Amino acid sequence: MPAKTAPKKPTARKRTTARRKKLAPRKPIARTPKGGSPIDRLGAWMAIRIATHAQDHMATTMSRKDAAILRITHENCQTCHGNGQIFTKGKDGSFTGSKPCPAKPAVQKVSRLRVAMAARFGADRATGLIGWTCPCGSKEKPRYRDAKEATKALRTHERKRHGAKSVGGTWYAQTTEAAALQPSMPTPATP
Repeated sequence: MPAKTAPKKPTARKRTTARRKKLAPRKPIARTPKGGSPIDRLGAWMAIRIATHAQDHMATTMSRKDAAILRITHENCQTCHGNGQIFTKGKDGSFTGSKPCPAKPAVQKVSRLRVAMAARFGADRATGLIGWTCPCGSKEKPRYRDAKEATKALRTHERKRHGAKSVGGTWYAQTTEAAALQPSMPTPATP
């Protein structure tokens, strides 16, 4: 009689190493409240509108403060003429963007009260900021610190109102009076 052998055990399956869980992308705030009573939907709609307005207002306020700091620190600067940044123009004279002033700031520290006053009151409070206009009549006052943000806002408008087609919207920048009086292109010296 042959000897009895133990039954073969199946080989253990090799487990893959544990991977880190990928976080799911964050869901944006629901733009249209659904479900619930009409009062609940109205409350949700109002909360979304107030939050959006507050976010835009805070961004504008911070941009104005940043521009005020640049204006105050670059006061009497011969390079940027007190603007804190240099707005570049194309050959046809149209606005093409902005770059920081290469000159060293004259003032290194500014009081918070002076910044708050310059950012909130007076005709110069939007000086150093960029806005946009569209031929359809829509426009946004200067509230962006750099041309990229203004371009993003203009593209959003074109996507919503013009089916993502450009209709010739332009940007404009508010500058100090001294910078506005300077020639846009340096004239070459004649021999």
